[in-house]
Amino acid sequence: MSIHQFSWPVRVYYEDTDAGGVVYHSNYLNFMERARTEWLRALGYEQTTVKDELGVIIVVHSLSINFKKPARFNDMLEIHCKLANVRHGSIEMAQTIICDGVELIQAHIKAAFVDAETFRPVAIPNVIKQDMLKIQAVHLHVVK
Repeated sequence: MSIHQFSWPVRVYYEDTDAGGVVYHSNYLNFMERARTEWLRALGYEQTTVKDELGVIIVVHSLSINFKKPARFNDMLEIHCKLANVRHGSIEMAQTIICDGVELIQAHIKAAFVDAETFRPVAIPNVIKQDMLKIQAVHLHVVK
């Protein structure tokens, strides 16, 4: 599993579905959050450690999502994360949700780094930013 093309598996449980038998729309956000957390963990950063040792938390600033096809009970999903941009105090990530090779969801998330106490925006801690810039550089090299 490559860190610049990260994927996390999620099975759809009955509790994730609505009366129509498909995944309730807000649950896709939960699936994507889990994948971003696991991506960060694979990068070497536990969110509790980032908060406790670096004094920052990462919050969703904004997102856009395109619902293309529904997921259903018992589907096995792949939640893909791709770092799109690293800024001074935020990152942008493209996320897709795939089922059996079919793209169900496209999303673009902007996540901001904020002070854990005041919730005011702060710069990305240098150690994290350097690792993210390396990922972005590898991705740009692969795309070219």
